[in-house]
Parts: sequence; structure tokens; C-alpha cells
Amino acid sequence: MNLKRLVSIAISVAILLYIYTQIDIANLFKVFQNCDRLMLAISLAMVIPITLLTSWRLQQLVPQRSLEFLEANRLILGASVLNMVLPSKMGDIAKAYFMSERSNISGSLALSISIFEKACDLLSLLLWCVFGLILYPAKDGLFWTMTIGVATGLILGLLLLSSQQFAQLFFTITIKFAPKSLSKKLQTMQASWSEMHHYFWSNQQQLILISSTSIFIWFLHLLQIWLFILALKAVVPFFISLALSPLSILAGLLPLTFAGIGTRDAAIIYFYQDYLEEATGAALGLLCTSRYFIPALIGLPFLGQMLGAVNQRMKNER
Repeated sequence: MNLKRLVSIAISVAILLYIYTQIDIANLFKVFQNCDRLMLAISLAMVIPITLLTSWRLQQLVPQRSLEFLEANRLILGASVLNMVLPSKMGDIAKAYFMSERSNISGSLALSISIFEKACDLLSLLLWCVFGLILYPAKDGLFWTMTIGVATGLILGLLLLSSQQFAQLFFTITIKFAPKSLSKKLQTMQASWSEMHHYFWSNQQQLILISSTSIFIWFLHLLQIWLFILALKAVVPFFISLALSPLSILAGLLPLTFAGIGTRDAAIIYFYQDYLEEATGAALGLLCTSRYFIPALIGLPFLGQMLGAVNQRMKNER
């Protein structure tokens, strides 16, 4: 385990310790004891359709549908495990290696598909976040700042996906000012991004299908979080949650903590403070973390296959 990973775990532990010293742990247990168990089971079970739909989307991304649906499920679940323990979403890189082995596509195209998949996820999350923030009634200076920031990120992402000229300019400028250790990775990503543009914009019907599917997948993610709130017998209007939950997820994506644990919990407690007591906010944070742990646990049996494919690929490239 490298130093960066140890530091991220330490930060997660420190944030969680601070959170749980500020709340009454007995109240946290009471929240779970008094929850709606049927609604809790339904909300947790939403991991299944979300995973299946994400796997179907991956299958549609591969040329000639050469990736079997069950194989796509293994890839998604296996990547969930690796993303929990490896830095910088390396599970998705391993997924690209494994996809290349199993579907007979080039490694660069597999990486392009993985990059496009993650880009669609991020842009869909930003889209729902902007939609929710626009409808959010109690806008103060902070929320206007966040709305502008998220909208700017969404526009930048859409430009990177839609305009190859803009993408090339963006990568050229970024590589010029990036540290040497990062510039090589950016150059690899630039090449994959160009291949991704060529592959996906050549079939606009598929592009629309994948984009609309990604938006719907993230609607299901945000719906799941709202169902968690209902399971905890709290009252938060759906459109309010639609604004606040994406902000909490975005906070968890910051590369500061282990799998977003800590930052995501703190963000949930802060953003939902007008609607949820601290103990209920902490409980919601734990349930949101379960959204990542459950697929990772299910994916453990496929971890060895993915790591074997990565090792073999790395040997072949030497």
C-alpha cells in the first residue's frame, strides 16, 4: 500500500472520528432501529438494477456487442472492488485491460470506452446537479457559487466530448503546465480521447442511446439516496434531494479520502442540515457508503480474473 493511500485512509478516519464525536451515537443506533425496514431493503436492493443497467450500457459500448452481458457484469463488479482499494479509479483501467482480453478489441479502444463511460457518468451527475440546484428554493451565495461552478464543469465536459479541436487544445495546454510525472499520463489520455471521438461520433444513434442511458442510470442513483431518506423516516422533498445528493457525491469524488469516506459523510450532514438531524445525516452517510461496498463485496470472486488479465497484459507490453 503506497503512502498516498495510507494518507487518504488516515484522513477518512480523522473525519469520521470528528463526525462521530460531534453526534450522539445512541441516537444513531435509534435511527436505524426505528427505520422502515421494508423501504431500507428496497433501497439497498436498487444496487441490482443499477448494476445490471450499467453492465448493459458497457455491452452496448463494445463494437459488434462482442462482450457478453454476464462478462460485462463481472467487469463492472470487479472494477468496483479495485476502485475501493486502488488510487485514481485504477479499477476502470484494469477493466479496460480485461475488456481488451475478452472482447478482442485493441487496448487503446478499450481504454477509450472506459474513459467515455466515466465521462458520461460524471456529466450525467453534473446535469442532475444543475437541474436540482436550479429548482432549489433557498439559494444563498454559496449555492449560487456551487451552481455556477457545477454548470461550468458541465459545459467544459460537454465541450471536451463534443469538440475534438477543443479537447486537443485543452490537453495541449494542460500537458504544457502539468508536472512531468503527470504529463505522460495526460499524453496517453489525449491519444485515447482522440480515438474515443472518432469511434463514438461516427455513430450518433449509439451516442444518443448511451447518453440517455447514463442520465437514467444517475437518476436511479439519486432516487436510491432519496429512498434511503424515506427508509430513515425523514422528510426531504425529492427535488431538494435531487440538488443536495449530487453535491455530496461530488464531494466524495475529491481525491482526499479513501473511497470518498469521510468527505461524503461530512458533505451529507452539512448540505442536509436544514432537513435532517445530525444522527440521521450520519446514518444517511453510512447508507450512501454501502452503495459502493455492496457491489465491491459481490465483485470479490471476479477480482482474481481481472488482476490476472492485467498482469498478463503488462507482461505482453514489456
